[in-house]
Amino acid sequence: MNVRKSRRVLSLSTLFPNSVHPRFGIFVAKSLEALQRDTHWDATVINPIGLPPVALGRYKPLAAAAREGHEFGMDVHRPFFRLLPKVGGRLNPKLIAKSVLPLARRLHAERPFDLVDAQFFYPDGPAAMMIARDLGLPFSVKARGADIHHWGARGYGREALLETASEAAGVLAVSDALADDMAMLGMVRDAITVHYTGLDRDLFRPLDHVGLRARLASTFSIPLDSDDTLLVTVGALIERKGQALVIKALADLPKGRLLLVGTGEDEASLRALAREVGVADRVHFLGSLAPSMLPPILTAADAMVLPSASEGLANAWIEALACGTPIVITDAGGAREVVTSPEAGVIVARNCRAIREGIELVADRHRSPDEVAATVYKFSWDRNGRALADHYDSLVS
Repeated sequence: MNVRKSRRVLSLSTLFPNSVHPRFGIFVAKSLEALQRDTHWDATVINPIGLPPVALGRYKPLAAAAREGHEFGMDVHRPFFRLLPKVGGRLNPKLIAKSVLPLARRLHAERPFDLVDAQFFYPDGPAAMMIARDLGLPFSVKARGADIHHWGARGYGREALLETASEAAGVLAVSDALADDMAMLGMVRDAITVHYTGLDRDLFRPLDHVGLRARLASTFSIPLDSDDTLLVTVGALIERKGQALVIKALADLPKGRLLLVGTGEDEASLRALAREVGVADRVHFLGSLAPSMLPPILTAADAMVLPSASEGLANAWIEALACGTPIVITDAGGAREVVTSPEAGVIVARNCRAIREGIELVADRHRSPDEVAATVYKFSWDRNGRALADHYDSLVS
């Protein structure tokens, strides 16, 4: 679609795919791609890459990722900023702004922007605030969940969040529940606009079940029986996502089989836990997968189980439902804005017994995949992009 561009936004996002982590922040890229494709806004992305003074270990490949290109229909710039791992959280906004400002000034001088945007509340938000001040532009900031819950629990983080929200021309949140949490920190609730995530509807949809499990068994070398209760958990392998609770619940589900999609720092401990509780042969670590691999897995599963400690509104919830698979999730973030009918699944307490009972409840109740998919009818990247354009329009004269 060729849409005449009449306004320009400079979007700052530490969450954005790169050559080393092609799935990192993909939801940010898809949202801005829809904005760029379908609306009168022209987006330029600055994706700062944090590197320590000596880039060793997992940071070494990132040095090669700090390059610019034309991706998702937009110009993407990747300057690096100095990162102090584990101890530099307080300093990161200023370090990002210092690194980005020369580039932002040059881009603004070449083709002026109307708005600065931060796609994550911290550290992106305070950095975008500094850049907007320097350029004399309004700015918008979006909250996604961990940026509020993690940084808001720290004194300096809460102070930075409140200052950013106070100065921002517009504030977005991915769910009403997250907006309420932001208000509890001290932000003005009426000033927060809810901007729901999107969904690739061509990709995430119910597939034909005939032969699907057999193909998965062959692809991933999984001994999958037709009467297995197939569970999938999609998310980073970190404590907050709760994979350990699902593994423990599996011990009391003799026909349960769990597919873990994602990578993260807890993988070794989760493998050890599976051995400890005697379910190692029924827990399968699939790693990070291409988007095209997710719909067959989600469609084949009896439930997508994600007992998170905190969320904004998880894309994995929406993608599973769109594939016709009910979800078993905890009462985190926007859970009640997604599980609005029995067709969508159940919300359970964050303990092993409740998770097991939720799995049994969902697995025992037949649901039409199309009825399940209908529960997320309102989610699409087209709608997300248009809503973002409307929000931006409200901030500029």
